[in-house]
Amino acid sequence: MSPRAGLSRDRIVQAAAELADEIGFDNVTLSAVARRFGVRDPSLYAHVRNLHDLRKQVGLLAGAEMNDRIGIAVAGRSGKDALIAFADAYRAYALEHPGRYAATQIRMDPAEVADEPAMLRGIELTVSMLRGYSLADPDLTDAGRLLRSAFHGFATLEAAGGFAHSRPTDASWRHILDALHLTLSQWPSTSTEKDPR
Repeated sequence: MSPRAGLSRDRIVQAAAELADEIGFDNVTLSAVARRFGVRDPSLYAHVRNLHDLRKQVGLLAGAEMNDRIGIAVAGRSGKDALIAFADAYRAYALEHPGRYAATQIRMDPAEVADEPAMLRGIELTVSMLRGYSLADPDLTDAGRLLRSAFHGFATLEAAGGFAHSRPTDASWRHILDALHLTLSQWPSTSTEKDPR
């Protein structure tokens, strides 16, 4: 393939996302992507600024894919049904696309991604689901952080083979979601917190 044949920003990012699932996100380099297209590294610079830019774009692509899956899953649902649909879609994406999922966890400069549709959609989906529990900020933010920690922690450990106990992971997952539903339903309002002064 000639240096210009078939190259575009979208194709390069898609190739990097596929590589991430195949070899691990940390192993994705400009050289590895260039080899995928049969070109030299400099051919990519007309489309991506550097490795950081490429990895950020993979994270945004993966975030959009995951949000699409979650959005379809939670459509028309509320309360516990929405929580379960959201969580199941999140976990499934993380397990099916480990490299892409890892890309969604990288730190991005808020100024660079504040208006990115993938970032805004992720926030909207989470807020919408949690409003089904009548939560408002700052409780909504705290609850969102709890869910992200639980979903990410479980999926990451599961993907790494970190659950050695004989109890099926699906059984634990269901019980954890039941516990999260109860927690969200009885969320302690920050208005009842004592002034630390």
